Amino acid sequence: MSIEGREETTRRQNSIFRRKSVEQSIADTDEPDSKLRRDLTAWDLTVFGVAVVIGAGIFTLTARTAGNVAGPSVSVSFVIAAIACALAALCYAEFASTVPVAGSAYTFSYATFGEFAAWIIGWDLILEFALAASVVAKGWSLYLGEVFTGIEGTVEIGGRDFDWGAVLIIAVLITILVTGTKLSSRVSAVITAIKIAVVLLVIVVGIKYIDTANYSPFMPESVPGEGKEGIHQTVFSWMTGAGNSTFGWYGMLAAASLVFFAFIGFDIVATTAEETKNPQHAVPRGILASLAIVTVLYVAVTLVLTGMVPYTDLSGPDATLATAFAIHDVEWAKDVISIGALAGLTTVVMVLLLGQTRVLFAMSRDGLIPHALSHTGKHGTPARITLLVGGVCAVLAAFVGIGALEEMVNIGTLFAFVLVSIGVIVLRRNRPDLERGFRVPFVPLVPILAVLACFWLMLNLSILTWGRFLLWMAIGVVVYFVYSRRHSVLGKRQAAYAHLPTDPTGHAGSEGD
Repeated sequence: MSIEGREETTRRQNSIFRRKSVEQSIADTDEPDSKLRRDLTAWDLTVFGVAVVIGAGIFTLTARTAGNVAGPSVSVSFVIAAIACALAALCYAEFASTVPVAGSAYTFSYATFGEFAAWIIGWDLILEFALAASVVAKGWSLYLGEVFTGIEGTVEIGGRDFDWGAVLIIAVLITILVTGTKLSSRVSAVITAIKIAVVLLVIVVGIKYIDTANYSPFMPESVPGEGKEGIHQTVFSWMTGAGNSTFGWYGMLAAASLVFFAFIGFDIVATTAEETKNPQHAVPRGILASLAIVTVLYVAVTLVLTGMVPYTDLSGPDATLATAFAIHDVEWAKDVISIGALAGLTTVVMVLLLGQTRVLFAMSRDGLIPHALSHTGKHGTPARITLLVGGVCAVLAAFVGIGALEEMVNIGTLFAFVLVSIGVIVLRRNRPDLERGFRVPFVPLVPILAVLACFWLMLNLSILTWGRFLLWMAIGVVVYFVYSRRHSVLGKRQAAYAHLPTDPTGHAGSEGD
């Protein structure tokens, strides 16, 4: 190799923008010590998608948003949110069909933007999934008391509240995940069937109580809302000085920002690409099919809900679907809805834990976190990482009042959506030769619209949330330069290539990565 060539290789080796090729990412999936078992089909992925997206929110968020923000037009808000979500889903589908490797947005970013960006998005996803799993597990514990009267999911130990219910559900689900992804899919399918049955029952029973007069006015007249001040207001409110109105056009659009988060979760389907048979076709189908199913269910529920009672009857902070049924003296509906919520939250926790472990698995295999964690056991699952994730989430859920940190889940997800959408444009330009099982139509228009939609939703999050997010990212930057950059498998490969002996022509014998 010439001196200039060695210098160029050294620069690439030390660069934070060094990229891991798509071919190398796929080749790494065959390493015997860290090989995942391919057991999943498009149906399994659709179940996972529906399982994680439909939680307790369909029973609570729909009622509160209708009563306090949008009125009957909340059904349109769900359609707007679904369209925005679909734009990002198309981008995920193309990436997952092109790079069918565990890690989702982390792996995609490594192939397009380089190692540092991949680390940042991986660090972001760690926060997103860990907090989300812990928050939802605490919600599961609350509904446990609703379904089984007299049971309290929280006890006091040493002057501190200990949420044993949240720890229990995490422990059970971690055991299932360690045993195998196929078993996880089967369990998820059964529980998902239960909660969809509950949703359909609510729709069918609620239809007979619909009074079309309740749809008028479909879009109530705009009124001033109760604004939050200082760092608790949204970035959009701070920028414009007027972002707290409810109802009317602004209320409908603001509601779309709120209910968008009811769709979050489909991206986790992409993290299972490496465990899927025929991932080039199964992953896009799983992502898009699950999104279509939940959109239909969400819109149907909102139409039934706002038709059953005037939207003003749902204006209380504790309004749920059960509120509408109680007004019509259908008291048994509360118990059925509680069962549906408990089932819904069970599968949400499971798939969030699955997504967390697969992102960490990909980062570990690349050496950005300790490589030994990527070992897969006899069940073909990353048992060490799964147990570690379960332990951390259990501690968070048991002792930490997460509350206000829920918005950090949202900003982390949207940040990942933005990078993936931009990445589709970049990879189309840099690697037009790659085989793509699915292609986003109208590139670059669709990815650009996805970026704009996600950025708009990020502006509707509070200044405090942005501050906490930036602080977490700053910690991640320190960790990268202190540990990850020096232990990067890609960096070590490039270093080894730089020191290969040269042949008589002055070229290295093999380029490797």
